[in-house]
Amino acid sequence: MIYLNCDYSDGVHPNILEKLIKTNDYQTGVYGFDSFSEIAKKQIKDLCNNQDLDIYFISGGTQTNVIAISAALMHYQAVISADTGHINTHECGAVENSGHKILTLPNHDGKLIPSDIKAMIKAHHIQGMSKIHDVQPKMVYISNSTEFGTIYSKKEIEELYNVCKELNLFLYIDGARLGYALSAENNDLDLEFIASHCDMFYIGGTKLGAMYGEALVVINPELRVDFQYNLKLRGALLAKGRFLGIQFSELFKDDLYFKLAKHANYLSTKLRKALVERGYKLTINSPTNLTFVVMSQDKLDELSKEFAFETMSQYDENQKVIRIATGWNTKEEYIDKLIEKL
Repeated sequence: MIYLNCDYSDGVHPNILEKLIKTNDYQTGVYGFDSFSEIAKKQIKDLCNNQDLDIYFISGGTQTNVIAISAALMHYQAVISADTGHINTHECGAVENSGHKILTLPNHDGKLIPSDIKAMIKAHHIQGMSKIHDVQPKMVYISNSTEFGTIYSKKEIEELYNVCKELNLFLYIDGARLGYALSAENNDLDLEFIASHCDMFYIGGTKLGAMYGEALVVINPELRVDFQYNLKLRGALLAKGRFLGIQFSELFKDDLYFKLAKHANYLSTKLRKALVERGYKLTINSPTNLTFVVMSQDKLDELSKEFAFETMSQYDENQKVIRIATGWNTKEEYIDKLIEKL
C-alpha cells in the first residue's frame, strides 16, 4: 500500500537518526537547556534575522496550539479562526477544553480576510455594555499553508497584521506545513518577514522529516513573560528536550528543511498537471503538497487497492472529493505509478 492520505506517514530523515545515534552517549542539560537546542534556536533566530525572541520545542501541533493560545488569552477571551481552521476541525475541542471559545469566520480558500475580522469586532463592540456578556475576541489564528494547501502572500499577511494591531488583537500563525508554504513556487514570504508580522508562530517538524516536534517562536514581549510555565502546565516540558533540539538543528542544516519541502511540492505539482490533463476536476488551486480532486466512487475503489487517500467530502451522488498528500519522503515512482492508473 502506498500512503498518500497524509504527509506524516513516513519515518524520520536519516540525518536526524544518525545524529541521535551519534550523540546518544552524550550527557547534556535537561528540559531544553542543552547545547543542541541552543544551536537549533540560534539557526531559527538567524533565519528570522531577530535574536530577540523566544523559541520553545514542543512535541506536536495540537499541543503547541493549545499552549500558544491559552498562554496568550485571559479566561474570558476567545480566538478567531476560519471555519476550516485546524483548531476548529481537527483538534477534538482541545482549545475549548483549555477554556477558550473559537469564533469562526467563513474561509476564503482556507484563508481569513481583514474585512471579516473587522466586521466581527465591530459587531462585538456595537453591543455597548452588553458585550461583557459575550467572550472577548483577542487573537486571530491562521495557518500557512492552510487546510486547503493554499498560502498567504506578503500583502495578505501584512494586511492581517495591521488590522490586528489596529484592533488590539494578537496574530498567531500555525506553521505545521510552513515549510511547504515557504517553498511553493509563487511564495513571496520568508521567516524574517513572518517574524516581523505576527506575535507568535510555529515551524512544523512532524510533517517535514522530524520524528516529532514543532518550534514555537514567541515574538511579542508581552507574551514572552513567564511563558515557559505554560509548557510545564500543559505537560510539554520534556525532560530529554535535547531530542527535539537535535531534530531541528539537523533540519536547518544546509537548508535541508526547505529542500525536503520543495521535493514534496514538486511531486504534487506533477500530479496536479497530470490530473488536469486527464480531465479531473481540482476543487482548489493549491501550490503546495496537498491536492484536492473530484473522483468517481468506482475509480476511487479501484485505486484504493494500492493507494491510501483521505476522503474530504461527497461531491455528488457518484463522486467524492479526496485529498492526495505528498511528503518529504514520497518517492517519485509512487506518483508516476498513480498517474499511470488515473
